[in-house]
Amino acid sequence: MPKPYPQEFRDDVVRVAQNREDGVTLEQIAADFGIHPMTLNKWIRKADVEAGIKHGTTSAESRELREANRRVRLLEQENEVLRRAAAYLSRRTCREKVVPARE
Repeated sequence: MPKPYPQEFRDDVVRVAQNREDGVTLEQIAADFGIHPMTLNKWIRKADVEAGIKHGTTSAESRELREANRRVRLLEQENEVLRRAAAYLSRRTCREKVVPARE
């Protein structure tokens, strides 16, 4: 897997691409910085979403959603443990009530 570019580099390239002069293509800018044009397009789309220019899920929202999903999974596991414990304890107490103790 290729090494990711530093965020500062990405931000600089996106800034240059967004402020480019007429007649300068994204392909030329990508070539000047030594990146693939599709990579530059992805960075621009992500920057537009982060800035609120385009609709989409920001990285903060994605992080929050991942954390919420992780918390839901944890709570579901805890709920299952409690459900099994309650079932086990209810069976045990029912058995004690049905079978009277010998004296």
